[in-house]
Amino acid sequence: MASNTEPAPLPFEAPISDLDAQIRRLEEREDTATFAEEIESLRQSRSDLFKTIYENLAPVDVVKVARHPNRPQSADYINWICRDFRELHGDRRFGDDPAIITGLGRIGPFKVLVVGHQKGRTTEERIRCNFGCAHPEGYRKALAKMKLAEKYGLPIVTLIDTPGAYPGMGPEERGQAEAIAVNMRDMSRLQTPILSVVIGEGGSGGALGIAVADRVDMLQYAWYSVISPEGCAAILWKEANEETNAAAANALALTAADNLKNGIIDGIVPEPLGGAHRAPRKAADQLERHLVDRLHEVSRLNPRTLVDSRYEKFRQMGAPSGA
Repeated sequence: MASNTEPAPLPFEAPISDLDAQIRRLEEREDTATFAEEIESLRQSRSDLFKTIYENLAPVDVVKVARHPNRPQSADYINWICRDFRELHGDRRFGDDPAIITGLGRIGPFKVLVVGHQKGRTTEERIRCNFGCAHPEGYRKALAKMKLAEKYGLPIVTLIDTPGAYPGMGPEERGQAEAIAVNMRDMSRLQTPILSVVIGEGGSGGALGIAVADRVDMLQYAWYSVISPEGCAAILWKEANEETNAAAANALALTAADNLKNGIIDGIVPEPLGGAHRAPRKAADQLERHLVDRLHEVSRLNPRTLVDSRYEKFRQMGAPSGA
């Protein structure tokens, strides 16, 4: 579960940390009442500074927010916004991958299938979940449950939060690339509504394996790209450091605003000021409202129309304007 403690400050939040220290020093004085006006002024300055910083985040800083250890994960959102959730396990071929959660539940008035990447919170859980990097059995599990949802006419909601699919020898031997490719092919054909939301990291094929949807949206401070800034920097400049990572993040156009501008996603879900990790329950409420609105939107469409428009949506990505 997301932590209720004050989140650790990110590097670009140093000026805010300085103001927090000043406020604490004044509040700890015995004559606090004497400084009430000054404390209130500092709090207002802190609020204004927070807004200014987060309205002008560099892409590389957006990545830092998306990776914050206190940021809500799929299991958190499922717990907060899904009623009567029942998890479904296994791919019926190899095993169960904890890096991908699947299950049936209710979001608002809708019965849905939920599929989501899970990174894990504790060290033990993160190791078990491979830090959100799924194995092929995770993608096969997801697809098997999606076909079950199609059979019973249930909408599908996927929550994306992965740096990428797990690249180890075992997953490669069991068909990692094939599993992702088959998911993308078969998701494009499913005759039931599909919604995808990038809630944190949306890295490469690991994200695409559950992201072929009628509506693809992103949380405000999530990122979605073909590769991570560090991976891109290592390839282009042969070294991943602060300077090259920032340059790569700029070039990759990985922010929600950039992806919306480039026609890769359909919408942006606002986050609380300072990111979802600062007000997890408020972030969950905003995500729930967004999903309910989207479900109302797509549930009215004919299944055949959904498949055709889904196909056209992805075919048009990257095409020249007017093509």
